[in-house]
Amino acid sequence: MKSPRRTTLCFVIIVIYSSQATLSLSLESIVYHSLLHEHELMEEGPVRPKRAVAVSSPAAQEFTVDVEISFENASFLEPIRAYLNNLSFPIQGNDTDLATDILSIEVSTVCRPNGNEIWCSCETGYEWPQESCLHNLTCQGHDGSSAGRHCHCLKGLPPKGPFCQLQGADVILRMSVRLNVGFQEDLRNSSSALYKSYMTDLETAFWKGYSILPGFKLVTVTGFRPGSVVVTYEITTTTTTSPALMHKANEKVTQNLNQTYKVDSNSFQVTYSNETKFSITPEIIFEGDTVTLMCENEVFSTNVSWMHVETGLDIQNSTEVSIYTSMLNNMTSVSRLIIHNITRVYMGEYICKLTLDIFEYASRRKLEVIPIQILASEAVEVMCDNNPVSLNCCSEVNVNWSQIEWKQEGSISIPGNAEIDTDSGCSRYTLMANETQCPSGSSGTTVVYTCEFISAHGARGRKDIEVTFISVAKLNITPDLISVSEGQSFFIKCISDMSNYDEMYWNTSAGAKIYKRFYTTRRYSDRAESVLTVKTSTREWNGTYHCVFRYKNLYRVMAKDVIVYPLPLESNIMVDPVEAAIPCRSSRHIRCCIEEDSDYKVVFQVGSSSFPAVKEVDEKQVCYKHHFTADSVSCPENVDVFCHFTNAANNSVQSPSMKLNLVPGESITCQDPILGVGEPGKVIQKLCQFLNITRSRESPIGGIITYRCVGSQWQIEKNDCISAPINALLQLAKALVKSPTQDEKLPSYLGNLSISTKQAKLEVDSFSGTLGAIINILDLFSTVPTQVNSEMMTHVLSTVNIILGKSALNTWKMSQQQKTNYSSQLLDSVERFSRVLRAEDSIISQPNVQMKSMVIKPGHPQSYRQSFVFLDSDLWGNVTISGCQLEHLQPDSFVVTVAFPTLKTILDRDVLGENFANSLVMTTTVSRSITTPFRILMTFKNSHPSGGIPQCVFWNFNLANHTGGWDGSGCYVKEVTEDSVSCSCEHLTSFSILMSPDSPDPDSLLKILLDIISYIGLCFSILSLAACLVVEAVVWKSVTKNRTSSMRHTCIVNITASLLVADVWFIVAAAIHDHRFPLNETACVAATFFIHFFYLSVFFWMLTLGLMLFYRLVFILHDTSKSIQKTIAFSLGYGCPLVISVITVGATQPREVYMRKNACWLNWEDTKALLAFVIPALIIVVVNMTITVVVITKILRPSIGDKPSKQEKSSLFQVTKSIGVLTPLLGLTWGFGLATVFQGSNAVFHIVFTLLNAFQGLFILLFGCLWDQKVQEALLNKYSRSKWSSQHSKSTSIGSSTPVFSMSSPISRRFNNLFGKTGTYNVSTPETTSSSLENTSSAYSLLN
Repeated sequence: MKSPRRTTLCFVIIVIYSSQATLSLSLESIVYHSLLHEHELMEEGPVRPKRAVAVSSPAAQEFTVDVEISFENASFLEPIRAYLNNLSFPIQGNDTDLATDILSIEVSTVCRPNGNEIWCSCETGYEWPQESCLHNLTCQGHDGSSAGRHCHCLKGLPPKGPFCQLQGADVILRMSVRLNVGFQEDLRNSSSALYKSYMTDLETAFWKGYSILPGFKLVTVTGFRPGSVVVTYEITTTTTTSPALMHKANEKVTQNLNQTYKVDSNSFQVTYSNETKFSITPEIIFEGDTVTLMCENEVFSTNVSWMHVETGLDIQNSTEVSIYTSMLNNMTSVSRLIIHNITRVYMGEYICKLTLDIFEYASRRKLEVIPIQILASEAVEVMCDNNPVSLNCCSEVNVNWSQIEWKQEGSISIPGNAEIDTDSGCSRYTLMANETQCPSGSSGTTVVYTCEFISAHGARGRKDIEVTFISVAKLNITPDLISVSEGQSFFIKCISDMSNYDEMYWNTSAGAKIYKRFYTTRRYSDRAESVLTVKTSTREWNGTYHCVFRYKNLYRVMAKDVIVYPLPLESNIMVDPVEAAIPCRSSRHIRCCIEEDSDYKVVFQVGSSSFPAVKEVDEKQVCYKHHFTADSVSCPENVDVFCHFTNAANNSVQSPSMKLNLVPGESITCQDPILGVGEPGKVIQKLCQFLNITRSRESPIGGIITYRCVGSQWQIEKNDCISAPINALLQLAKALVKSPTQDEKLPSYLGNLSISTKQAKLEVDSFSGTLGAIINILDLFSTVPTQVNSEMMTHVLSTVNIILGKSALNTWKMSQQQKTNYSSQLLDSVERFSRVLRAEDSIISQPNVQMKSMVIKPGHPQSYRQSFVFLDSDLWGNVTISGCQLEHLQPDSFVVTVAFPTLKTILDRDVLGENFANSLVMTTTVSRSITTPFRILMTFKNSHPSGGIPQCVFWNFNLANHTGGWDGSGCYVKEVTEDSVSCSCEHLTSFSILMSPDSPDPDSLLKILLDIISYIGLCFSILSLAACLVVEAVVWKSVTKNRTSSMRHTCIVNITASLLVADVWFIVAAAIHDHRFPLNETACVAATFFIHFFYLSVFFWMLTLGLMLFYRLVFILHDTSKSIQKTIAFSLGYGCPLVISVITVGATQPREVYMRKNACWLNWEDTKALLAFVIPALIIVVVNMTITVVVITKILRPSIGDKPSKQEKSSLFQVTKSIGVLTPLLGLTWGFGLATVFQGSNAVFHIVFTLLNAFQGLFILLFGCLWDQKVQEALLNKYSRSKWSSQHSKSTSIGSSTPVFSMSSPISRRFNNLFGKTGTYNVSTPETTSSSLENTSSAYSLLN
């Protein structure tokens, strides 16, 4: 509504536009421009075009435009009217738009303020539309309202604005009616005959019915839609119609319409659209809001319904939805649909429909529901250091939030301050935690802070922020005071009251990190501690050290001062002489020297006596001297002299001893002013620096020279002097490993070593002392780094290249004669350096050493393939690691291979002293630890294709008392050609091949003998086993008449069949191996599996036989059905072996460690898969041995009626025969295999084991088959029935006094004596029932 102090003038402009082609576009432009111009003149609110009604003519288009003008003073109204009355029409268009003419401008409506209300009235010739009169209150008693003029003045502004319409203007009523007939699709087509027929009939009836309406002009059918048939049509009149008259017209329509149309007289409806004010509160709807949909109609009716378009359902009152409808001022219908705690289910379009008689007022609006999206960090860490930390929450949709609340939930309570920024829709919660709020025990505690946004209509959105409070660590350092001397140890313990940390380390006062090898860090449940331990302190440790505790970006530092007083280390005190002879009653100068001058108190101690020393400074060397007199001790005598150095802290160190031998003067033959005197054959050592050898100004030479007194001259026996530059580096290397900043100094030290080694090449080629010093330096340096770059590795290999040169081989030979361990020490140092190399795809090539590396990228790495060629040495080699092997390595691991062509002649012979290396030596390392079996393939040049047997070996540093030696474990020869030898190994280190000219010849007598035994025995066994199966087939029906005998022969047949198949597979496997062709892996796996399975089956059937024997002897009266016995037997005989064999191959073959590398049999070295055969076999052997003892015990048990003398005489014979029968049947020969399992077992065990097992098939034929009394009887009956039948009948007539299966022949008597006493041995009751008879015969049959 306009301001009550303003007057609104509405008038109509009628224009004619001559161009139909551009009607809509030009009209909008003209009208908007005119209105805007009027707005600018009057300086009022925005101008709105309200309605445009077009009237067509053949020549031009005519438009009526409503214009609204508001002004402050009502006195302006009359001048405007006068101005408009004086205009002459038509008004021609301007120069830019000549086609537009203004035909008339007339005032239609005037609205004036009247107190607190606005009264709007129509000018002469205009009137309000009917709907405005219905919806608005009229002005009662308005003096401008003339009688008969309906609704001339209205209170307030009508919904569509203050626009009166010209009297006599057309009024269009949109109506619908339903016909209770079936809908046909032709009614959708306006061209169809049915459509035209319906339209004609209906329009005729409509004309007759609605012609009674005042001002009726025409009625037109506009269409049909389903729902039976709903007819829509429009009525054009010049005035409004009352409801009563409309009802009467509808009745006439019903009467005039043909009855076939079945018109529903109650379905007439007049529809008004856009007459309802439909509002939704709030405009932006969140899930959880209470939403109000409100419809307002200026109609006196409360018949309002609501519908959800998407579901098609009318909305009723419920717990979530409420509908309230009421009348306002008895004129306005207001209906509210309230949805409580709205969800997205309620989204969609809603229709509000008010019905008054046949008049319907409908309106629709779409409702959108969105969730409250809050943006915030999910986790925040807050340090309890009293520094502010802000938690921020922002809503994705910025609205005027009613409230933003912060809540917290956790074991500790730390409140904050909330701030709200209404412009951005954000809230900031500032925390400032201190040490008292989160003590050390609560460090790491997580508190959940929740920001909750609450809308004005009840929606709530929340976001949780996990805040972890980190306490500030409190550090404590012990001990309080640290004061030590060089060479002594000390420790500093730093304790934190917090256990959570990211890093805990030590720094020097200069900020340099202490090397990790010097400290250890441990985490406990309530604290953490780091201990800095220095076992041998040097002057470098003098200073301040900081314990640094870091968690995230929070640092805590505690400092500790360390005072280190100078004191020479024992190893740095050089004595002269090391050993010397002094004539009795003579004297000699002795001295102790150190590198640097300090204020020490030095005394010489001889026995219990002490003598002061005289200090003498020579350049950088400081010596303390004493003139020793032999008169002070008895002669001859051996005297140990020491120097004692005492520093300012009153700590002392003792020098190495000087051994002085007091000898009579007449025995001295060698004399020298520097070396002293000596007896013939006397050996002494002299430090090189005290000899007349030229030395550097910076440092003395090092090492020792050994002299021997020969005749009257001292002769050099061994020269281990070290050149001055190398000696200086050696001293630096010794100090470096004790230095707190060793990793920073290492790169420059390696560079200096490379340069000094090149300069000292002549000494390297001549003196083993210099060579050994360089190797010791490399060894010390290799213990320092955690990682090495390409430049550092180049320096290392440059040094190695010089000391492995061919010119230095004589020096190496000298060192080997002195039993040094330099070669193994050098190899170990290079491997340590290569493990910490961090250089991508680096290649370093020197004449005597080459290195290549590769980094393992994430994903599927490529195979590692490196080739090395040394033209000078005429050697080459290749290294290959497959990509599938490298997949097991961690990403960014480095694989490094270093190859040496001359190291093969330097490394010692292997521990057996039989073999020598004859190829490249290649060492391959990986920067990360390997947890799975790892296979590496290498190819070496075959330098001796016609001599010896190649062996693939690696250098095992643990052999020979940790001095190292060649070892073949885990390596095997894969292929040998004239040019190359291929090796496969399952670990990484230094590899080579050994040629073994002294190894036993494959065609030696011993091997031929074993082969003959094996193959002849196997042939006899196979033939015997086949014969056994034939015999069993022939006599089967005769020997399986009772249950026990049937089970015994079932076991014998399965033992025979399994052993026969196992022997055949054994020959196949031997053929694959003995032909020395590359093993067909699939065939070899199959052979190994079946040998394993069938040999196990032999054992388990032997176990079944033994258990059955035990069962029949011990549980005589117990009886089990034949089917159950066979089920148990076959499950045990074949089921158990199958399970063991399948598990073994399944667990080992995927890793390719199922078989041995050089034979088709179970692996031993890598996975101990052989135990899957050995353990079951040995257990079965032990069980069957036990059963044998039980059986023999029962045989030896005296029976009633036996004479003691007869029993004693036959006992030994019975036991011997029983063992002879049971041994092949129960597998006791395999007991000898226990000795062959162990490495290095005597060859006798192998021969015996081979003999017994190779002929086991023959044993089974003889003892298990042919010696069986039933088998003999069946065979004799089959081939000599007439002769043996009479003897059989005679034997059966003996009755119970003789065994059931005894015979009168000598053979039968011997068998009876073998397996029991004639006529008296019964294992059941003496009754001759069928049960006892079967049990007795079963027991004998088992022994037979």
